[in-house]
Amino acid sequence: MRLTVLFLLLPFLLPAQGREFSVELPADMANKNLDGRLMLMLSTNPDVEPRFQISDGPGTQILVGLNVEGWAPGTRMIIGKKGQSLNVYPHQSLAEIPAGSYYAQVLLHQYETFTRADGHTVKLPMDRGEGQQWNRAPGNLLSTPVRVEVTKEKGKTIALKFDQTIPEITPPEDTEWIKHINIRSKLLSDFWGRDMYLGAHVLLPKDWNKHPEVKYPLAIMHGHFPYNFGGFRTTPPDEDMPCEFSTRFGLDCYNKIQQQEAYDFYRTWSGPDFPRVLAIKIQHANPYYDDSYAVNSENLGPYGDAITYELIPYIEEQFRGIGEGWARFVYGGSTGGWEALAVQVKYPDEYGTCYAACPDPIDFRAFTVVDLYKDKNAYYLESTFKRTERPGRRDSLGHVSSTLREMNQRELALGDRSRSGQQWDIWEAVYSPVGPDGYPQRIWDKETGEINPDVARHWRENYDLAYIMQRDWATLGPKLVGKVNIYCGDMDNYYLNNAVYLTEEFLESTTTPYYNGEITYGDRAEHCWNGDPNEPNAISRLRYHRMFIPKWAKTVGLLAPEGADLTSWRY
Repeated sequence: MRLTVLFLLLPFLLPAQGREFSVELPADMANKNLDGRLMLMLSTNPDVEPRFQISDGPGTQILVGLNVEGWAPGTRMIIGKKGQSLNVYPHQSLAEIPAGSYYAQVLLHQYETFTRADGHTVKLPMDRGEGQQWNRAPGNLLSTPVRVEVTKEKGKTIALKFDQTIPEITPPEDTEWIKHINIRSKLLSDFWGRDMYLGAHVLLPKDWNKHPEVKYPLAIMHGHFPYNFGGFRTTPPDEDMPCEFSTRFGLDCYNKIQQQEAYDFYRTWSGPDFPRVLAIKIQHANPYYDDSYAVNSENLGPYGDAITYELIPYIEEQFRGIGEGWARFVYGGSTGGWEALAVQVKYPDEYGTCYAACPDPIDFRAFTVVDLYKDKNAYYLESTFKRTERPGRRDSLGHVSSTLREMNQRELALGDRSRSGQQWDIWEAVYSPVGPDGYPQRIWDKETGEINPDVARHWRENYDLAYIMQRDWATLGPKLVGKVNIYCGDMDNYYLNNAVYLTEEFLESTTTPYYNGEITYGDRAEHCWNGDPNEPNAISRLRYHRMFIPKWAKTVGLLAPEGADLTSWRY
């Protein structure tokens, strides 16, 4: 239910006043004691629910977070009482929040208890089909926003109450072109101590059902949690759909542009000249993030092995894939770009080529703007007499909208112990060793920014892709020749091009054998430029399949083994 109309009425109601908040867990909404992250959101914008207004940028509203354990139905939790451990964003404390009128909303992001195979018991938010989005996760308890008055003094306690539960998500249905699969992973289930699943959306090639004798290559697009195989539409754009302006790209009616691109892709995919391959998008959301980074991890478990040796062979068996490494290629942008390069490096015989666009940091000497091996503090430049904050996000002209400290402060308010479900925490969850408490060891102190050099060394040996390639090139290099391709804008919003420069320096100057791949940059291009020199990023980002599948098909003959089937799937 949309709450916009309700918001317009609320200013005429008498607001509750105070600086301390009391939240009731109604007995009719919970049949057991609950664990989780209790979040209080305060907003001055009545047009959108506060839960959708917490961001890294200057438009963010206020978030207060605290852990709850064993919260009994029918009781209240006080936010703001003396001695309480709160995390507040973007302020440092509840006391710093300016007095004034706000729209208040509370949400309980529920945690589940896992007893893992490594002997640790941890409490984490399991994905429930939404892709680890705390403000949309089914089953989370939520309150209707109400107007409140935050006073300078403590005053009365403001009473809030949960009155709704975020509903379940209906999974997409199979169509003629797109099939959906979901399998239980034995590897992951054994690790997590409960049933764990991997999924995928499979886009079938034209006339797949008319060629039962043909086996197909597998095009694997890595990236954030996909609800469906997006960007594929069998009907023209909806003419009656209202136009939506894209602030990011400065384009009006960008929603219609997206629909047109999706329809154009369908016509290209089903046309006479497009390579006939199986194209898939993988679902591997987990208790820490909307995907696993497709590698094995002490904290997340053996996702790399589960995807490579359980999920992909299952898809190939069900849909007649060729089932050999040369006939599998990977591509993606941002998180997907890192994953594409990572699986190519860590499973060089199982994948035939990677196309990594705007990858997350692939050289930790440039972990965005931090050198994890030389810098002592992630948040501030080293200086004797001043504290200069490191930037976190910029635009194409270099204008900074958030700092690295602010971005991490938001995550800490969303969840401690790497449980925010956000970007910096998932890097930590994937790359770090397990701590004594069962949660990831911090790469740096979330509040001060002080870097832990022991954790950094673990990251380097296991997940610094440039370092691993350079360290192991004598044996790894021959297996990667012609398979490594990287694309990045030189004004990437998150400074990801810095790590690409360092990686390119190694690959271009010191590799024997020569890597024989492609590394290109987009002039003034932001995140996530993907290598198309002829289209703006607003368009090229919608054409990953159209770009990389034909690109792979043109070069596969150079890398495929003698006798490989390069013709039957080109009908």
